[in-house]
Amino acid sequence: MKNNQIDQSNRYINDLRRLDYTHSQVKQRRTTLLPFTIAALFLVIAGIYGSMNLDVAPEDIVMLVSAAVIGGYMALNIGANDVANNMGPAVGGKVLTVVAAVIIAAICESAGALLAGGDVVKTVAKGIINPGDGVALDDFRNLMLSALLAAALWINLATFLNAPVSTTHSIVGGVMGAGIAGAGFDLVNWLTMSKIAASWVISPVFGGMVAAGLLYLIKMKILK
Repeated sequence: MKNNQIDQSNRYINDLRRLDYTHSQVKQRRTTLLPFTIAALFLVIAGIYGSMNLDVAPEDIVMLVSAAVIGGYMALNIGANDVANNMGPAVGGKVLTVVAAVIIAAICESAGALLAGGDVVKTVAKGIINPGDGVALDDFRNLMLSALLAAALWINLATFLNAPVSTTHSIVGGVMGAGIAGAGFDLVNWLTMSKIAASWVISPVFGGMVAAGLLYLIKMKILK
């Protein structure tokens, strides 16, 4: 009799463990699916917003919607990787919480793009390859969309691999590669590309020197 009660208790315990495991798996799956659901909703909204442009010819609506969706996909990847790179030092140093860092990053990224992003947009749009260099307008659009999608896919893969990468490197490389594939090496403005590549080497060195100098001043003037 006593052995039967023990066996029955063990069965109840095992059943409870299985139920608890099932519940945890369902909860984990819901948590995993939530970001993808929000991302898909964001892309749908971007596509709908792109289709609402009344100044575009009907035959260009598909291109505009595709550009809006791919641009939204790129924006999601920028938030997942590039913005995360900027937040990392502040969050890692326990200066800001993740929520506070995300809010500040969203405000500053938007303000920077609106206030000072025009020249960079011109460089990416017309400085690397130019639609007037023997490339038809429709082909130029396809080149730019291909470059944007390629850069977004690469950043998505890098994010999946937990690798911090540069959005600038990705999109510039995508535009250059699409231009070469579409019309050959002569389409690329190699002078502009050399300046951009030089900035990739100078930026981390200069950033490291400034960071070291600031840390030295803090130690000597504030902490000492």
